[in-house]
Amino acid sequence: MDILLIIIGLGFCIIGIVGSILPILPGPPFGWLGLLLLELTTAIPNNYWFLGVTFIIAIGIFLLDYMMPSISTKKFGGSKAGAIGAIFGLIIGFLSPIPFGFLIGPFAGAFIGEIVFNKTKGDQALKAAFGSFLGFIASTSMKLLVSCMFLGLFIWEVLNHWNSFF
Repeated sequence: MDILLIIIGLGFCIIGIVGSILPILPGPPFGWLGLLLLELTTAIPNNYWFLGVTFIIAIGIFLLDYMMPSISTKKFGGSKAGAIGAIFGLIIGFLSPIPFGFLIGPFAGAFIGEIVFNKTKGDQALKAAFGSFLGFIASTSMKLLVSCMFLGLFIWEVLNHWNSFF
């Protein structure tokens, strides 16, 4: 049973890394589920402090992920239309065959949202689009860093207790 929990937990940690880049999956919460499954094995001594701290980090990053693009868009003078445009641009960018569409999409979506729906002039719309792009990069980087750390912690725990599994 422990081996099955480790395999499924490792899968959740890998899904967490993928989810850090894809907007559809919440990366850090999936990585945390992987850590939780690892802690449920009989070979690893339960550490509730470890689970509690990593849970708070996962939820904090999850919430920041949704706030960062809108915060940075507004910081650079954008509106809600620009922030919503950035989200749509991100989704379209992922689905498009364009290389690096996931980077171009949020920028283009925020720009179009500002120009079309908010009637913002070109320079200000460009500035807001840049703010949205920076927010997307910052939130994706945070999620990716935390998810990679969760995978690293997972591997560390497995290697430290390797003999206990067999």
